[in-house]
Amino acid sequence: MKQIIILLTLMLCSSIYAQRQLPQQQQRQAPPQERLSAKAEQNLRKLTMAEMALKALYIDSLDEAKLTDAAIKGMLSELDPHTSYSTAEETKKLNEPLNSKFEGIGVQFNILRDTLVVIQTIVKGPSEKVGILPGDRIVLVNDTAIAGVKMEQSEIMKRLRGPKGTVVELGIVRRNVPEILKFNVVRDKIPLHSVDACFMIRPGVGLIRITNFAVDTKKELVEAIEKLRHKGMKSLILDLQQNGGGYLDAAVGVASEFLEKDALLVYTDGRSVPHQDYKAQGGGKFLKGDLVVLVDEYSASAAEIVSGAIQDHDRGYIVGRRTFGKGLVQRPIPFPDGSMIRVTVSHYFTPVGRCIQKPYEKGKSKEYNEDVLNRLKDGELMHRDSIHFADSLKYKTLKKGRVVYGGGGIMPDYFIPLDTLKYTKCYRNLSLKNCILENHMNYQDLHRAELRSKYTDFEKFNAEYVVPDEVIDSIFAKGARLNVKPENEADSIKTKQQVAKLVKALTARDIWDLSEYYAIMYDDNDAVLKALELLSTDKKKKK
Repeated sequence: MKQIIILLTLMLCSSIYAQRQLPQQQQRQAPPQERLSAKAEQNLRKLTMAEMALKALYIDSLDEAKLTDAAIKGMLSELDPHTSYSTAEETKKLNEPLNSKFEGIGVQFNILRDTLVVIQTIVKGPSEKVGILPGDRIVLVNDTAIAGVKMEQSEIMKRLRGPKGTVVELGIVRRNVPEILKFNVVRDKIPLHSVDACFMIRPGVGLIRITNFAVDTKKELVEAIEKLRHKGMKSLILDLQQNGGGYLDAAVGVASEFLEKDALLVYTDGRSVPHQDYKAQGGGKFLKGDLVVLVDEYSASAAEIVSGAIQDHDRGYIVGRRTFGKGLVQRPIPFPDGSMIRVTVSHYFTPVGRCIQKPYEKGKSKEYNEDVLNRLKDGELMHRDSIHFADSLKYKTLKKGRVVYGGGGIMPDYFIPLDTLKYTKCYRNLSLKNCILENHMNYQDLHRAELRSKYTDFEKFNAEYVVPDEVIDSIFAKGARLNVKPENEADSIKTKQQVAKLVKALTARDIWDLSEYYAIMYDDNDAVLKALELLSTDKKKKK
C-alpha cells in the first residue's frame, strides 16, 4: 500500500502547494479546486485507515506487495479497458518485443512432446557460435532437467534468458550421438525483428509483413523496401494482419515512408493532454509506387494509425476486415520496483477526424475483450452487408473525396470475408493435436543436411519440392491413433493437400526463414489475391 499512499500524498501536497501560491482573492474564486483537494485528502485518509486496520487486525499475515498490486488493479478496473497495471516481471515481458532486443542464447524453438527442439539458431548469435544446430534437443539447463518434467514454457524461458555476458551450460541431445553434449553459452543481446517477411510475390510486386511497431521498425522497413527495389519491386503489399500495434513514433515513422513530408498522419486529443498533430517526416522511400495494405480484426493501435493515414490520403487501398478499434493513447508511469501503470490520456484520430477507438463501457473489460467473438457471432466477419453506419460516421478522404467510416477501427476499402470453411475439420484437428509439426520435425532431423545441400535456391525449391508421401502418411497415421480421421475420400484428398502445403512451408522456413514460409502460405490467401488483383488493375489503367 505504501506506493499508493506515497503517490496520493504527492498529488495532495502538489494540490495544496498550488493553492497556496494563488492570491487570496483567486483562492476564493476557485471553490471547485478547494473541494477537490478536500476530497483527495478524505480519500487518502480512508485508504490509510484501511491499510492500518488490515495490518493491525487481520487474522492472517499479509503480503503488502500483493495487496498493493490488488489495490491498483482494483482502481484501474473501473476505468477504460486499456488503462492497466503490470508487475515488474510483466512490464519486462511487455517491453521486450517493442525494444527490438532481449538478452538470451539466440535460438528459435518449438516444444515437442515436452522437449525444447531448436528450429534455427540466430546468425552469429551465442548458440551458433558454440556449435548448437537445428534439430538439437535442449534437455538440461545448468544441470536442471527441462525435458520430460512438464515445465511451463515461461519457466524454461526464464532459465535460458539472462543478462548479457553471463554463462549458461546446456545439455543437448543430438540425433545419432549417444551421449548428452554439453555447451557453455555466453548470453548476449538478441535482436527481435518486427519485419518478419519480405519477398517478391509476383514480378514487380513485393510483400512486406510487419508484426508489431517497435523501436527499429522504420529502419527494418527501409531496409526491406531497398532490398525489394533491387529485385524490381514497383508495387507493394504491406501486410498488417494480426499486427497488435506498438509505439506511436514507430507508426509515424512507417507511415512517413509512404506519404509526403508534413502530411498529417494522426492527431491526439485528451482532457489534460493538449491536442497534438503528428506529420510525415519526409524522405520516404516509397512515395510513388502502388500500395495495398492488408488488415484484419486483430490489426490494432499503431497498425490502425498507418492504415488510417494511407486511406485518408488516398495513398493506397485497404483490404481485409474492420480493424480492432484501439484508439486510446496510454502514458506509462513507472514505479521504483519496475512495475508500471499505463494511463489512458487521449484518443487517436485519423487525418480526416475519425476516432479510431471503438465504443466501450468503463469497468466492463470482459465485454470489451469479447468484441471480436461477438463480431463473429453477429456475422460481421463473414458479411460486409451486416455492418451499418450512421450518416454521422461518414467522412470524406482528402484527395478523392471517397466515403470512409468512423465509429471504431478502420473499415477497409475492399472487404475480405473470414472463410471458416477453408480448412477441413480433419486438418484443424491434426494441427491442434500437434501431428503435423511433430512428424515434420522428425523428417527434418533425418534429412535437413540433404535438403539444404540440394536446395540452395528458394525458387528451385518452390518449383520442384514435393512433400514425400511418407511424411503425409506418418501424419495421418498419428492422427488415426488419436481418433482424428477424414470424413470421406474427398475430405481426405483436401486435407492431404492442406497438410502438404503447410509442411512444405515449414520446410522452407527451416532451410531459410519466415519470408519463404509466407511466400508459400500466401499463394492462395484471399486478401493477398485481392491485393494482386487491384495492383494489376491499376497497372492496366496507367498504360
